[in-house]
Amino acid sequence: MFDNRRLERKIDALNFKLDLILQHLGIQDLPVTTAKPIQVVPTTAPPAISFAEIDELLFHGKKIQAIKVYRELTGAGLKEAKEAVERRQRY
Repeated sequence: MFDNRRLERKIDALNFKLDLILQHLGIQDLPVTTAKPIQVVPTTAPPAISFAEIDELLFHGKKIQAIKVYRELTGAGLKEAKEAVERRQRY
């Protein structure tokens, strides 16, 4: 499917360009590090996020509880959750 020589030439060209960029920026050779293998942890698919509960809380004027539920569902930070809930809130 792919020609190995062609891929090797492309990699060589990219390495040459990278060397020129590093030289231009005045960066010395970077230390060689070995990549650690990524461990795959089997997980189940995340549950589908339903915003119906959040919408219901907003309908009843419970904005703080809606933010808490949003954070639990998405793992978002407080500021991000507050902004997201405010975007969902109907005036």
